Amino acid sequence: MMPATIKDVAKLAGVSISTVSRVINDSKPVSQEVKKKVLDAIKELGYRPNEIARTLVTKKSFLIGIIVTDIGNSYVAQMVRGIEEVGKMYNYDILLCSSYGDKETELRFIQLLNRKQVEGIILLSEIVNEEVKEQINLLKIPFVYLNRYFFIEHFPTVSINDYDASYEMTRYLISLGHKNIAYVTTNEEVEYSLEKLKIAGYRKAIEELGESDEILCFTKGYNIEDGYEIGKDVLNLKKAFDITAVFCSHDELAIGLMNYFYDNNIRVPEDMSVSGYGDIKIASIYRPRLTTIKEPYYDIGAVAIRRIIKEIKGEEMDKSHIKLPFQILTRESCTKIEK
Repeated sequence: MMPATIKDVAKLAGVSISTVSRVINDSKPVSQEVKKKVLDAIKELGYRPNEIARTLVTKKSFLIGIIVTDIGNSYVAQMVRGIEEVGKMYNYDILLCSSYGDKETELRFIQLLNRKQVEGIILLSEIVNEEVKEQINLLKIPFVYLNRYFFIEHFPTVSINDYDASYEMTRYLISLGHKNIAYVTTNEEVEYSLEKLKIAGYRKAIEELGESDEILCFTKGYNIEDGYEIGKDVLNLKKAFDITAVFCSHDELAIGLMNYFYDNNIRVPEDMSVSGYGDIKIASIYRPRLTTIKEPYYDIGAVAIRRIIKEIKGEEMDKSHIKLPFQILTRESCTKIEK
């Protein structure tokens, strides 16, 4: 049996093809009586509109493209969940692509999503891709850029205030009586790096304390292995500067560092307090549970797609860089210094 066409629906409902189109696309007012006839005919015939043709006519695909690094990352999964659930509220579906951090793949997916006529794109990246900047400017569709490690000034984004968050965590460690606090991070000189803001927040709190100097320790990367590898350097700093607390710029680094401490008989938090940044899933599972700054990943995704939809609808836009509240989650990896 051949699938029903719009012509079949019009014939059964006793209306014109253009009237059926108006009902399907909700493009012009139609009386409730006529609308019911058309919908009843659609149901009876099992008619399904040709989505490609419909998109060409209405310029509306109700699709938003999402490019992520790896959906297996817990923070990425939380962001995507926020994007998807809010998208459903507004009848938008998402097309999800994983780039696995490859620049050429990011670029290829942007071009693919454009061919699929998505109405907006959200890029969850962990790199800076200059060619992506050029492509997005050419496409002229709503776009939001989400990145835990880097920022691009003229791209709309959603995040927390990294300067304030780093400052407040350092202040919290100071409130526990710690004076010699090391900050573990990546190279602050990398262009577009958010680490510059975090280091500045840490420095501000140390300067206000006025009783010790900043103690920076640079890793090769952001993951658990990098945190483990820097452990020896941190222990050398402990001996040289009598460090009692370490603030890591990412939870992964903190967990790797705590693993190194465990293997070298350094107790956390009795011998060394450790704090992180992000509140990835493992942070509350690992023992001792990690004191950290909570980045609201679900909310970041939800606000990102809401911004896309507002731009699609021509609504008044919020400022380009949206800052969400953060929390300091106090857990067992940090303790007071006994005087």
